[in-house]
Amino acid sequence: MAELHTHYSRTPRSEKLKWVDQVTKLMDNQFRLPGTNWRFGLDPILGLLPVVGDVASFGVSAMLILTMARHGASGKLVALMLLNVGIDVLIGSIPILGNIFDFAFKANERNVRLLRAHYDEGKYQGSGKGIVIGVVIGLVVLLILLLWAIWEATQFLYHLVAG
Repeated sequence: MAELHTHYSRTPRSEKLKWVDQVTKLMDNQFRLPGTNWRFGLDPILGLLPVVGDVASFGVSAMLILTMARHGASGKLVALMLLNVGIDVLIGSIPILGNIFDFAFKANERNVRLLRAHYDEGKYQGSGKGIVIGVVIGLVVLLILLLWAIWEATQFLYHLVAG
């Protein structure tokens, strides 16, 4: 994967957005599989820890989206970002399949690419304070979906093992 670029056109350079790039790299592309160009981050590693890892990864993604919302992401863009994280959370919480999925999907990197394209198209919307409440509500809904998916997966595994 290509390295993330920290230039956001049509918006003031911001330490918060540099922070978004750094955390995204840590979560999605920090490490390289030796002998390949294939990169991965902490997200799939955290996914190996049942429940706790998924919740921690979700929390980081939520903070990234909140930061991007505060720096001019539109409501539509935030909805797309939440959809990326929702897909990551729901599929990522499935035992084994979800762990494999986490190595490839990289929701945070997708969201940063969306934000960069949003800025390049001149759709920067200033502070974004008006949509923060909507983002928080969306993140609460995603957290509930995450907990539900984890519950369903554990129940399925329990019934599979218990016979």
